[in-house]
Amino acid sequence: MNLIEELRWRAMVQDIMPGTEEQLKKEMTTAYIGFDPTADSLHIGSLVPILLLVHFQKAGHKPIALVGGATGMVGDPSGKSEERNLLSEDTLRHNQEGVKNQLMQYLDFDSSKVNCAEMVNNYDWFKNFTFLDFIRDIGKHITVNYMMAKDSVKKRIEGDTGMSFTEFTYQLVQGYDFYWLYKNKNAKLQMGGSDQWGNIVTGTELIRRKDGGEAFAFTCPLIKKADGGKFGKTEKGNIWLDANKTTPYQFYQFWLNASDDDAEMWIKIFTFLNQDEVNSTLDEHKKDAGKRILQKRLAEEVTKFVHGKDELKKAIETTEKLFANHNAPAESLSVEDLEGMEGIVKINFEKEKINDGIDIVSFLAEATILSSKGEARKLVQGGGISINRKKVDDIQMSINSSLLLHEKYILVQKGKKNYYLVAIT
Repeated sequence: MNLIEELRWRAMVQDIMPGTEEQLKKEMTTAYIGFDPTADSLHIGSLVPILLLVHFQKAGHKPIALVGGATGMVGDPSGKSEERNLLSEDTLRHNQEGVKNQLMQYLDFDSSKVNCAEMVNNYDWFKNFTFLDFIRDIGKHITVNYMMAKDSVKKRIEGDTGMSFTEFTYQLVQGYDFYWLYKNKNAKLQMGGSDQWGNIVTGTELIRRKDGGEAFAFTCPLIKKADGGKFGKTEKGNIWLDANKTTPYQFYQFWLNASDDDAEMWIKIFTFLNQDEVNSTLDEHKKDAGKRILQKRLAEEVTKFVHGKDELKKAIETTEKLFANHNAPAESLSVEDLEGMEGIVKINFEKEKINDGIDIVSFLAEATILSSKGEARKLVQGGGISINRKKVDDIQMSINSSLLLHEKYILVQKGKKNYYLVAIT
């Protein structure tokens, strides 16, 4: 199975330019993907392009990860309904460093290897490129008619907010990235999400018109949940790759809670399990879906790839402590169990506030487990709060020292999966 066949089986190919598969069979090919430094960490939406580069390198090709220091200053209109806020140079520099450090965990940058990964920043070739030089040397090769025909442009121009000249030029700027990498790094292929197809093709067109060269492109589908919900989002926001933003336990739980339909699709996309391993996991899961064998394997593989074996082990241990003996009283958990739960939210709460007792609604709000008393009252009334594994059904319930586990802790559960360990200090 060649690389493209492998990616097709994994449902990771959306659009592909004619000749791309033949190019990859012919020789070691250099390809790149751009990463937008809008935050100092990538999130799981970025896992697909990361995995594309990893598959690419495993197949013997050379991957380049481009961190868009220059394009981050412009703002990509693809898939956006309105113009986003532009970031300062200092913020971009900070974000670029965070993204760069993450990418180095997943790709092999060993310079002794002919297909070693490289990291580039398009700010390096744009910082001294004047506006007049750009419109003279690049702008004349791509017509306005060509740029206007792109879906990402048409949707914005026909919409209520319109489109700034800054964003209109984005596809030219990204197109020049491809041209520069083609000329300086022999990059013949650009990959990305399906929303990037128009920008990528502009790059291949610029290479053809300006240099008479041939370049290639393919995109992967944008990941969606089977129920139509947004992939990678929870009530707490994005699922980040940075353990300080999303703990390995929370990360593991995200995959563990996938629906059967999502897990069946995601195990192909987000793991390196081969076709036989995936099929045998699916067969085993279907014999007894209640055991969630598919979700467990998915969660283990992705957490191990992103956070490593040690953090996966801790995430599983915390999950078992919280859920394996869920009917056992919280009092059966030892101090070591409570303090060793890696990844659940840990909160300090002043002892004076519970000496005389504090009502459950005020406690939840003041401990910042919920953002307001109104939200806390609503969740308690709806049966969504448990204290020390006992569901709370009385909004007048008093939180006092009699509830302390080992004279110090209160275990709060919000909804089905969100746990908080409150230390009374």
